[in-house]
Amino acid sequence: MRQLNAKLPFIICFLTLLFISSCRKEEQIFVSKPTEYYGSQVANDWVDMFRTLTKKTAGYTPPVAARAFGYAGVTLYETVVPGMPLYQSLTTQLTQMPAIAAPDLAEEYNWSIAANAAMSYLALNLYPTAPTDQIAAVLKLETESLNRLKVGVGQDIINRSKEWGLTVAKAIFEWSKTDGGHEGYSKNFPATYTPPTGNGGIWVSTYPAFQKAMQPFWGNNRTFIPQCAQNTQPDAPAPFSEDVNSTFMTQAQETYSVGINAIPEQKLIAKYWSDDPGEPGTPPGHLVSIATQVIQKENWNLAKAVEAYTKVGIGVSDAFVSCWKCKYQHNYVRPISYIRSKIDANWVSLLTTPPFPEYTSGHSVASGAISKILTDLFGTPYEFTDKTHEKRTDIDGTPRTFRSFNDMAAEAAISRLYGGIHFREAIAKGVDQGVRVGTEVGKLKFRK
Repeated sequence: MRQLNAKLPFIICFLTLLFISSCRKEEQIFVSKPTEYYGSQVANDWVDMFRTLTKKTAGYTPPVAARAFGYAGVTLYETVVPGMPLYQSLTTQLTQMPAIAAPDLAEEYNWSIAANAAMSYLALNLYPTAPTDQIAAVLKLETESLNRLKVGVGQDIINRSKEWGLTVAKAIFEWSKTDGGHEGYSKNFPATYTPPTGNGGIWVSTYPAFQKAMQPFWGNNRTFIPQCAQNTQPDAPAPFSEDVNSTFMTQAQETYSVGINAIPEQKLIAKYWSDDPGEPGTPPGHLVSIATQVIQKENWNLAKAVEAYTKVGIGVSDAFVSCWKCKYQHNYVRPISYIRSKIDANWVSLLTTPPFPEYTSGHSVASGAISKILTDLFGTPYEFTDKTHEKRTDIDGTPRTFRSFNDMAAEAAISRLYGGIHFREAIAKGVDQGVRVGTEVGKLKFRK
């Protein structure tokens, strides 16, 4: 015992030195500033660039645009997650996502510079048919962002960070090629699809353009979350009927009545949320815009911002796959077709019906998903003002204020009834379907 007591100071000293040595080794391993050290501007700017590319590039219909936002979010996250010690890669959780060799954390990285390089590469490859001026805008943003971010940063760190960002972006882009939606911008109306035929309850091309069915195979695409589309399907819609007392006829009469009696506020809401491809920016673009506005309002750092963008991107992408699976499974007739055939041959809806089946509503599914995700991130009630359309002159783009994300989703969804392009059931069950998608996103384990 005396011998042990005599040696005890030496044992304590040895253990102390061992602890200090361990700490020094830890410092040597994690020599980079953490992701949370950086502001979110680089992420915000690139997400805005993806929104602009979606508007300016032909073929980026809502499903195609949603997919791009999904890969943008995952790329951002996987690029900067090595600088987030409490977080982990999503490699083992997302469907067929390849493993990406981790960077050498004994070397120093600037995660903002890495994200800038990654997003530039992804933008150029997900939007390869963008107009020349938009390609130039991408390269300009990359250069301007790098000039801002590299101040005081050594050239070796800059080069290493860019190389890491490109490694991630290239791996994720290669992965994207196998999901069924690769180059979807050129396949919106595949000639190989023959729509089913049957009674008056089956979808047919709609007045006035009578276009072919858009993206009829999109519901078969790989989702980010395994089996997300299959696990989030709603019940079947009310059966088709010409009985005046049926649920189907009641819904048709409601859509018809709202269409001819819409008050100015309902018309404003319908047009505000129309979000068609092109300059309006698509529904996923609008929802991503809302996420950016709230991130900026909260002044979130890069780590928190990329987590939000990843969840929102995965959410809108999987929501559109789930919705499209439902649409082409049921092939439900659109209000414009049924009403003009059975109720009023001269009826015209306020908004032009897009070229795909009725059930469920894409706006409703996407809005439901994002309302769930943003509520989980920011809480409820959460008042915010949406300024997405304040610069548009073709509609009243006056910013709209909401008391919660659920209120936002409810207005976006009901806007499709006001516009005359959906029955109520497609809206209500669409929101529920979207909330299911958002719930699946919430199950992803970002933290270790």
